[in-house]
Amino acid sequence: MATRGILQKPRMSFWQIWNMSFGFLGIQFGFALQTGYASSILLKFGAKVDNLSWFWLAAPLTGMIIQPIIGHYSDRTWNRLGRRRPYFLTGAILSGVALCFLPNSSGLAFLIPPIIVGAGMLMLMDASFNVAMEPFRALVADNLPDSQHNTGFSLQTCLIGVGAIMGSFLPSVLADWFHVSQTAPKGIVPNNLLYSFYAGGIVLIGCILWTVIKTKEYSPEEYAKFHEPDVETVKRSGIKEFLHDLTNMPKTMKQLGVVQFFSWFALFSMWVFTTSAVASHIFHLPATDTSSKQFNIASDFVGKMFGVYNAVSAVYALSLPWIVKKLNRKRTHAFSLTMGSIGLISVFFVQNHYLLFLSMAGVGLAWGSILAMPYAILSSSIPAKKIGVYMGLFNFFITFPQIVNSLTGSLIVKYLFNSEAIYGLVMAGVFMFLAAISVLFVKDGEKIQIIETA
Repeated sequence: MATRGILQKPRMSFWQIWNMSFGFLGIQFGFALQTGYASSILLKFGAKVDNLSWFWLAAPLTGMIIQPIIGHYSDRTWNRLGRRRPYFLTGAILSGVALCFLPNSSGLAFLIPPIIVGAGMLMLMDASFNVAMEPFRALVADNLPDSQHNTGFSLQTCLIGVGAIMGSFLPSVLADWFHVSQTAPKGIVPNNLLYSFYAGGIVLIGCILWTVIKTKEYSPEEYAKFHEPDVETVKRSGIKEFLHDLTNMPKTMKQLGVVQFFSWFALFSMWVFTTSAVASHIFHLPATDTSSKQFNIASDFVGKMFGVYNAVSAVYALSLPWIVKKLNRKRTHAFSLTMGSIGLISVFFVQNHYLLFLSMAGVGLAWGSILAMPYAILSSSIPAKKIGVYMGLFNFFITFPQIVNSLTGSLIVKYLFNSEAIYGLVMAGVFMFLAAISVLFVKDGEKIQIIETA
């Protein structure tokens, strides 16, 4: 069972992996509410389509700063609660608080303009999601042998999809099934959105607690049995070690960074501009309409669209290990991204809004792969004792394109596309196709370790 004196990690059962990943369901429940409805809320508070992406700028900025720091210190945290669990539990609590406060930003209007409060809550929410998210991915790599990495990240993606479906559809379910009001005076968030954000905070914290209670982490002594000693860590500490890790990241990680840039530039454009694009291009509403019943119907329909792509991603994620065996990881990811590109561009040609569900099915294939394949490839190319910090640094390739988009996306839509948000989605499709091409040039040094039983 030993290889050069290093023991192989024992394989985990399906339900052990499920419990370890279950917290992601809650994280994505809240994240789906953010991506699906934050733009709608900000528009209600006074944001304009021409500058909407700027209000999203704080979110990736906080992620760029926080995730590498969290990754660095989570590699070195060993206490009674564990190594990664203290971080995603803290992130869950803060995320729950932000989810409750964002739709209530207008309540502080007597002190600060609600758009400023809303942008601040969006920043806090995204920062908290970042605190919780990357330690979760590092936990999978910590506990699973390399032979189960594809399965672990795919199941994680499936649970992400389930949580996102719940978050995306809940406002419509409350309005259509329980007759909760989906209209409100100008500058006020409707009750169906308000109650959905409350539910998101509760579900997020509950799911994280499930993982904290049900999942065991290796102690330092146990962990050392499965990995070779890390001489570099002994020689360096603090900021010097962090800078060393940054400048010496593996080649595969740098190549994946190009793929991630194009992928997340596209995703960010979709999250920011879909509500405005659907309202104006599909429902034929004027750009100034952000409070009518028809606008709220369009906004809730966007939530359903996002629910569809998340539902597709949840099912697709379960098939990824099988597809990878047939195609390999790079080709699987390239195919998925191409389908996402076609889905995004096709929105321009749709007039019957129900056909948008087909467009979102393509996006769902891309989303399912984006949440699994890059991490599966990355986890096989980085040192075991650097998983936390490199997973955090890898987030740079997610946040940087969002920052670039935040600074340029609104200007592109305003001056190049004459403030027509639909072209923001077409642009997203082009970037998604560039991601599909670039992944073919990534070096995937997949290492699959097989346990030898006596």
